[in-house]
Amino acid sequence: MGLFNKNKEKEEDIPLPEGGKEQTEIFEKIESKRKRREGFNRILENPVKVLTEKPENILIVSAPIALLFFVVGSISVISNYGLISIINSTLIDDIFVITLLIMLIPLALLDTKDGMRIRNIEVALPNFFRDVAGMNESGMTLPNAIHTVSDGDYGTLTAYIKKLDNEVSWNIPFVNAIYRFGENLGTPLARRSVDLIAKASQAGGDVSEVLRAAANDSYEFVNLATERKNNMMIYVVIVLISFLVFLFVIAIMTSTFLDTMAEAGAAVASSGSDTSNLSFGGSIDMDFYRRLFSHAAMIQAFFSGLVAGQMGEGKAISGLKYSLIMLLVAWLSFRFFI
Repeated sequence: MGLFNKNKEKEEDIPLPEGGKEQTEIFEKIESKRKRREGFNRILENPVKVLTEKPENILIVSAPIALLFFVVGSISVISNYGLISIINSTLIDDIFVITLLIMLIPLALLDTKDGMRIRNIEVALPNFFRDVAGMNESGMTLPNAIHTVSDGDYGTLTAYIKKLDNEVSWNIPFVNAIYRFGENLGTPLARRSVDLIAKASQAGGDVSEVLRAAANDSYEFVNLATERKNNMMIYVVIVLISFLVFLFVIAIMTSTFLDTMAEAGAAVASSGSDTSNLSFGGSIDMDFYRRLFSHAAMIQAFFSGLVAGQMGEGKAISGLKYSLIMLLVAWLSFRFFI
C-alpha cells in the first residue's frame, strides 16, 4: 500500500511533455477567441465589423440616435411654441424629415456598398471556377489548383480566394473549406455553386466538369441579372421623372393659381364690394395648402423610391437611395422655393 502511494506521488510529480503544454495553451487561446466572437462579446470585440457586416445592423446605432433627435426636437418646439405648434407649424415636419435622414442614410449607403460588393463577386466567380477547372484538368489536385489561382486578380473575390487557400493548406477538408467559402461570400449564387461543387467532390465524380458547369451557370445568372436590370432601368427613370413632374405641377399650381385666387379674393374683400362670387378665393389658407402639398410630395418621394428599387434591383431596400434623394428634394423645394 505504501509502495502504491509512493508511485502515485511520483506520477503526479511527472511534468507534462513540452508539446502537451503547447497544445493545451493553443486550445485555450482558441476557446477564448471563440467566446469573444459569440453573443454580446462579439460586439465588444469589434463593434465596427458587427455594425457593417450586414446593412440592417447599422440601425442598431442610427435608429436610437434618430429617435433621440426626434424626441429632443419635438420637446423643444412644443416648449417654445406650445402644443398647438404640432398642427400649425412646419417645424415638426422638418424634425421628422431630418430624423428619417439620420436613421436611413447610413442604411442606404451600406446597402449600396454591399450591392456593389455582391455584384463584383458574382462577376468574378465564373472566371475563378473556370481557372480552377482548367488547372484541375491539367493534372493538379484541387488544393494545388486553388493555391495557384489565388495569386491571380479577381477583384473583390481575391481576398476570399486567399482565405480559402489558407484553410485548405491547413489541412481543413476541401468540402468544409468550400462550404465556408460560400458562406463567407454570402450571396445566393455563391452558395448554390459551392453546394454543387461540394456534393460532386463528395460523390467522387469529375469535379472539373462540375466546376465548368458551375462557371457556366454563374455566367448565365450574371448575364440574366444584368439584362433584367438594364430592361427595368427605363421604369426606374419613369418613376423618378413622374415625381419631378408631380413636384413641378404642385409648384406651378401653388405659385400661380392658388396665389392668384387668394390675392384676388383678398383684394375684392378689402374694396367692400359684393364678394359672394369670390368668397372661395378669399378663404384660401395658403399655408395650409402648402403644407398639405409638401406632405403629399414627400410621401410620394419616399414610396416611389422604394418602388424604383424593387423594380430596378429586385429589393425595396435598394430604393432607399432614390427615396432619400427625392425626399430631400421635396423638402428643400417647399422650404425655400415653393
